[in-house]
Amino acid sequence: MLSTNGHGPKRAILYARVSTEEQARSGYSLAQQLEALRDYATREGYEVLEEVMDRGQSGASLERPGMDRVRDLVAVGGVSVVLAQDRDRFAREPAYLYLLREESAEHGCKLKALNDRGDDSPEGELADNMLDLLAKFQRAQIARSSRRGKLQKAREGKIIAGHTPTYGFQYNEARDGYVVHEEQMWIVRRIFHLVGVDRRSLHAVKKILEEEGISPPKGGRYWSKQFVRSRILDDVYKSHAFEEIKYIVSPEVAAQLDPKKRYGVWWFNVRRTTSRQVAQVGSDGRRYRRRATTTIKPKENWVAVPVPDAGIPREWVEAAREAIKDNRTPSSAGHRF
Repeated sequence: MLSTNGHGPKRAILYARVSTEEQARSGYSLAQQLEALRDYATREGYEVLEEVMDRGQSGASLERPGMDRVRDLVAVGGVSVVLAQDRDRFAREPAYLYLLREESAEHGCKLKALNDRGDDSPEGELADNMLDLLAKFQRAQIARSSRRGKLQKAREGKIIAGHTPTYGFQYNEARDGYVVHEEQMWIVRRIFHLVGVDRRSLHAVKKILEEEGISPPKGGRYWSKQFVRSRILDDVYKSHAFEEIKYIVSPEVAAQLDPKKRYGVWWFNVRRTTSRQVAQVGSDGRRYRRRATTTIKPKENWVAVPVPDAGIPREWVEAAREAIKDNRTPSSAGHRF
């Protein structure tokens, strides 16, 4: 193996990573990272062997196509350093970063981030490790505060806005409540009438909507039976009298409601979703996909948020639910409550 401990050619791999969330939130771009790394490599006299990118990959795992490539190149030998803009581009977990450093050192290679704070001395390494642990603690605090903030907002009777509102509704101007989307809600009412009044099956409803040329929520031609079923089971469409609502919300939220009106219920804090990356080995090497597992939390943890009445008669909703109660549940039904 070619020695690179200061006596051989200075050869570098440039590594850039961005997660989907980071890119959407802050525009943290791969191009910007690579530009900074190229400038640094030029100033320091490194020969760049390869530029490796991980697009849409989390730093919470080492199972990334780009990182696999980096580790394979380092294992071959002849690489002096792997450069990244920030330490958390390599990994967000201090233990994973330590593993990568030790693995690289075995092949005469170093990991270097442009924001390294210490030097190669034991004291410098200790300082970097302590700051990595502090950053991890701060991220955990931010995540916890975010969860608490959302929970408090729901308890105040406000919707937690996501990418897309529930079908049949749209967000108000403040994006903390629903208003009825009449064009979509007409279709939802038709679904309840077909199943609850006309006694049509889910498959029949799917075919009717397609034959009438009604576009599905995500476009295309074909409706999903699972989507139709989930509408029927969602309390957001079920009409509740004020007397029902006031027992499942706080007195402060109830005081904001009109006792003469009816409301649907949007539930928050219903599901717990965990995801992990799964490696699949094929003829073209390793590929990764995310596998999500969803569980339903105890009902006492759910938070009820009143929303405008969907205009669907209560008897239609109850009849539709009765009609499908013995149906086989679609395989991905873990994503609905």
